Order: sequence, then C-alpha cells, then structure tokens
Amino acid sequence: VQLQASGGGSVQTGGSLRLSCAASGRAFRDYNGAWFRQAPGKEREFVAAIRRGSGFLYYADSVKGRFTISRDSVKNTLYLQMNNLRPEDTAVYYCAADETLITSQIRFASAYDAWGQGTQVTVSS
Repeated sequence: VQLQASGGGSVQTGGSLRLSCAASGRAFRDYNGAWFRQAPGKEREFVAAIRRGSGFLYYADSVKGRFTISRDSVKNTLYLQMNNLRPEDTAVYYCAADETLITSQIRFASAYDAWGQGTQVTVSS
C-alpha cells in the first residue's frame, strides 16, 4: 500500500486541524493504521492507531480526549482530527500502515512497514 499524507499547517493554541492519509494499491480496511509524530531533536512517537477488522482505537495519553483517529473505507483514507492543539503538538506527523502486526506492537513505529511522507503541524502560543 502507498500512503499520501496531507492537511498539516500552522494554527494558534486551541485551534484544530484534520490530517488525511490517502491509501492507494490496497484497501485501508485491510491494514492497521496509525499516526506518529516527530518533533525536532526527538524520537518518533506514537499518537493514535486503529486496528484492522475490529476498528478498535488506541491513543497516546498526551492526545487522548483531543485527537480522534478514523477511517473512511469508501475514500480509502485515514484521518486524524486534532482539536485543542497545544504548542507541544508541534511536529511532523506521519501516517503508517501494517497488515500483520499484533496488538502489543501497535504503538511501535518499527512494527509498521508502510509510511506516508510527513506533514508539518505547527502550533503557536
């Protein structure tokens, strides 16, 4: 599967953005989908994921209650709705997909074998 991320931008604290990750080549519903982010000088960190099949959702504690991951099977696209953004959310955001990972791996970037290009999110105070 090939992934194309979009939707980043610059907002002020408290603002909202919606990131999109369009998949081509395969149906996204056949994959576990996730969002990760990487701030300058920091390691890539898990943000949110959606399990293939069940659609069970997983979130990092830092974004729980503010971000929502979803999947549109018709548009074959993964989304990340980000509300109440904070300066510490500033990072390059990446979407990822993997067909075979198990639940215990879902928060680990190394478990995903398909990645979109990053999209920059900047939140100013």
